[in-house]
Amino acid sequence: MRLLLAFIAVPLIEIGLFIQIGGAIGLWPTLVIVLLTAIAGTWLVRSQGAQTLQNLQSSFQNTKDPTEPLAHGAMILFAGALLLTPGFFTDAVGFLLLFPPFRMFVMHNIRSRLKNSNINFKTSPARPGGPDADVIEGQFKPVSPEDGPSGWTKD
Repeated sequence: MRLLLAFIAVPLIEIGLFIQIGGAIGLWPTLVIVLLTAIAGTWLVRSQGAQTLQNLQSSFQNTKDPTEPLAHGAMILFAGALLLTPGFFTDAVGFLLLFPPFRMFVMHNIRSRLKNSNINFKTSPARPGGPDADVIEGQFKPVSPEDGPSGWTKD
């Protein structure tokens, strides 16, 4: 239901803003502003995306939790989509998502709404034969390719 409301409300807000701003400053300045915000947004998304990718790689190399860089990357990607969409409202939300403190605010709100579920990994009870119950003793001999097939397969 919320998504449906967003798909209805956002275009109405954009149309209203285009009419108001276009009436105040004219058609061509309005179109230039929309084009400039798309260009500036693309440049910002590219630079912040590269930085976030470096943070993600660093978290993998240092075996840290990659959740935060992944969330930042997703929000930067969403910001890029909003900035490439013509409109003043979508540009404002897109630029806000490029502001790291705002992204942290959004992440904090999302985390507070998610339920934390604990997953416990328990080991299975000890087997009657002890820990080595599945060990099968055997002998082996090295086989070279010149010896031909082992006879265990249909070669």
